[in-house]
Amino acid sequence: MPTYAFTTAKRLTLEQKRKIVASVTAIHSAEAAAPRYFVQVVFYAVEDGALFIGGEAAGADHVWVNALIRAGRSKEQKAAILTRIMRETSAILDISEQSVWVYVSDIPAQGVLEFGAVLPEPGGEAAWLEALPAEVREKLRAAG
Repeated sequence: MPTYAFTTAKRLTLEQKRKIVASVTAIHSAEAAAPRYFVQVVFYAVEDGALFIGGEAAGADHVWVNALIRAGRSKEQKAAILTRIMRETSAILDISEQSVWVYVSDIPAQGVLEFGAVLPEPGGEAAWLEALPAEVREKLRAAG
């Protein structure tokens, strides 16, 4: 369920994308105590000059990360997610930490349906997974 959407005019290589996906997946799994198979990452490439801050072009190195995560995480968990994504994305892309803006928004678990089932509250993933059809369970287990 957690969906991390990266928007930037910076041209990312496939290797950079793979590193970001690995980073975000590890961060969310560790900090939110959620299964890796829940983590989704999406990249939106926009043209240079399409992003603005205060009426001025943001520059090609600016990266916005908008995340929707299940509600129920503590302030400390969210702070760790925000900070780690900023730092690791900055390092992967070789840009300043100030150029990586991260927004994490809560969404109630009952407001999300994936794989044909409404998501569980945090901590209820095992029972949720067992209630899914066998082929979906195996696919998710293989993913992480």
